Amino acid sequence: MTGSVPQPIRVLVVEDDPVAADAHVMYVGRVPGFVAVGKAHTGAEARRFLDRTPVDLLLLDLHLPDVHGLQLARSLRAAGHQADVIAVTSARDLAVVREGVSLGVVQYVLKPFTFATLRDRLVRYAEFHAAVGEASGQDEVDRALASLRAPSPAALPKGLSGPTLERVTGVLREASQGLTAAGVAEAVGISRITARRYLEHLVEAGRAGRSPLYGQVGRPELVYRWAPQGR
Repeated sequence: MTGSVPQPIRVLVVEDDPVAADAHVMYVGRVPGFVAVGKAHTGAEARRFLDRTPVDLLLLDLHLPDVHGLQLARSLRAAGHQADVIAVTSARDLAVVREGVSLGVVQYVLKPFTFATLRDRLVRYAEFHAAVGEASGQDEVDRALASLRAPSPAALPKGLSGPTLERVTGVLREASQGLTAAGVAEAVGISRITARRYLEHLVEAGRAGRSPLYGQVGRPELVYRWAPQGR
């Protein structure tokens, strides 16, 4: 007898930065068992979408132009929406983390993040989501919760380090204009090639953009800029 095919987990991406929103939709679509059913750039758009479309999971940026993400989560709970939340934020305030637990926030992803980081969170969420029925005992309850909370190694590409990424991120974020890889390299104290690897990583993560700088002899140099909502 053939078993039923599990339905994909339906995800709504809520992110006001269009570049990041498109990247997050693409990331979700690359994880088996998940489907991005839509995206919203404001809290109001998210509420309207949820009123007409069933969703299992919100990939929710906390800093929206019209409402804080946790306020949105609270209002959705009050309105009867039961979708779980993976919060996306650049803030590292643990008080915000504690507040989110009671509002259905099952995971936090700190910006900037890679596809591998989000994939890890989604896979863990899928394990938690698949746990249905009555637990046989404490061990089974613990295992279901551990699928969300178990630690995982840093998901940076090989050769990249967290401290250097933070320094590159800080330099780019505070720059009033775009920077070249050479400019970032000089500011951080690394080689131009290394700086470009970190900058390309930020572009892939949807936290930076790049554009060619024309007007020079030879191949145009790339200029990198922090994404508008990367702060």
